[in-house]
Amino acid sequence: MALIIGLTGSIGTGKSTVSKMFQQLNIPVVDADIIAREVVEPNKLAYKAIVEAFGQEILLKDETIDRKKLGSIIFSDDEKRKTLNAIIHPAIRQEMLRQKEAYISEGHDCVVLDIPLLFESKLEHYVDKILVVYVEPEVQLQRILKRDNTKAEDAKQRINSQISITKKRDLADAIIDNNGSVGDSFNQLKKILIDWNVG
Repeated sequence: MALIIGLTGSIGTGKSTVSKMFQQLNIPVVDADIIAREVVEPNKLAYKAIVEAFGQEILLKDETIDRKKLGSIIFSDDEKRKTLNAIIHPAIRQEMLRQKEAYISEGHDCVVLDIPLLFESKLEHYVDKILVVYVEPEVQLQRILKRDNTKAEDAKQRINSQISITKKRDLADAIIDNNGSVGDSFNQLKKILIDWNVG
């Protein structure tokens, strides 16, 4: 039986860095964010439903969805966020499960599902173990401000739209404390994988 690891964190915690570490260790990663972009490409079913729900004004000149514009609409409106999620989540889940099964049938004994909103979307049952990438809340805020060149209130709004990183930490089977160096986080990951009999 393959071990399915759910990798999650919160915005600004460095989850993408840890996701790359799994790939360096030749452990396949099914990335929900990449899939989320693919399922809303023009002519995909989710794309058509989103344009119907939110109108042509969310499209760029090349007919692709303006993710920033759509993001600004849903970040401040719970109902619109629910509408969008009801369209894209089923499409994302279907593709994630398809990719996971493909890796298992290729003989991999561990597959990572990289799901930023694992807890928010209540997808814990998709995985055997949950690994949370954690940083202190102040570090999280500073990283977002630096990375996205955004205002503090916008960054805080984005943080607050997710379950807090401290709560996620408490719900995890294991955490990677990502306050330190990349090397330090990599060593923590390798130790966790040994504990979980991977590799």
